[in-house]
Amino acid sequence: MTQLSYPDIEAAATRISGRVRPVTVASAQPGQAPAAPTPTAATWSASPAHDPAGSGVHFALEFMQYTGSFKARGAQNFIQTHLAEGTFPEAGVTIASGGNAGLACAWAARDAGVPATVFLPTNAPAVKVERLRGYGAQVRLIGSEFAEAALACEEFVKASGALASHAYDNPLIAAGAGTLMTEILSQIPDLDTIVVSAGGGGLFAGVATAATFHGVRTVVVEPANCRALNAALAAGEPVDVPVDSVAADSLGARRATSLAVAATQSDLVTSVFVADEQIISARQHLWSEHRLAVEHAAATALAGIHGSGGSGSSSGSGSPASYVPGPDEKVCVVLCGANTSLGDL
Repeated sequence: MTQLSYPDIEAAATRISGRVRPVTVASAQPGQAPAAPTPTAATWSASPAHDPAGSGVHFALEFMQYTGSFKARGAQNFIQTHLAEGTFPEAGVTIASGGNAGLACAWAARDAGVPATVFLPTNAPAVKVERLRGYGAQVRLIGSEFAEAALACEEFVKASGALASHAYDNPLIAAGAGTLMTEILSQIPDLDTIVVSAGGGGLFAGVATAATFHGVRTVVVEPANCRALNAALAAGEPVDVPVDSVAADSLGARRATSLAVAATQSDLVTSVFVADEQIISARQHLWSEHRLAVEHAAATALAGIHGSGGSGSSSGSGSPASYVPGPDEKVCVVLCGANTSLGDL
């Protein structure tokens, strides 16, 4: 499959119902209009006197999801689909990931009562290893680089018959992520724009597919030095890109999935990229003004709607440096994860 459809997301929503936490959506209104523009404050939002309902910008608090990120949705959809179709092997599921995807895979496997084996390099942080083991996963530490762990995972699949999962490049993973959009629309039915960050593009592919179906604009935000999707739009196909960003631990994909590229083929999709300084500022803003502690990947989405940088539309043509909503536009920013250190907030 190279393109998601909205029925894929509807099926995923049914499949994972009761297995994930429904997203909480909250108004981001600061209580008063900012005195002056700042790198991240929503200066374009109306003041409470003119916007008593708190419409304007909203936050989707998906970092409150099980395992601390949206990845739980895709992991549940992936495992539950294979169980229902009788294609889940006795050897269980396996993935090479020490990040949010690995945690979600291990958690969803435990929830389903099936084995999970997670491959990591030997220098993986002990706290991640222990958390994976806490979810009941078998953890195998192989090599000094992630590529070696990934290769060992591939060999394990061939030798054991285990089911290989992926952090983002799988239609079941992306469709699971897209269920987030249906939940947001149930709370803001007249939403105009959804804003998400992207690495390999699993979250974006799912969210944009659902958003486009409902006529909602999607703004996808990437770090300037880590923008696989934006580069794919410029090239007309997925291409390898360098990875160098403060958000690379979550958004550091070298190549965007074809599912994500297909989802950009709509006039309702806009691609924006931002500097690391803007991401850091947005993350600090979320903490200082809203007491929300999120990872840099989540802050990247907020940085994309107010700041400087470069961007391109889904057709590859030029567009403003950042997305600036209109005065009456309802916008929801997805805060996708919170597996982060609090030491630099």
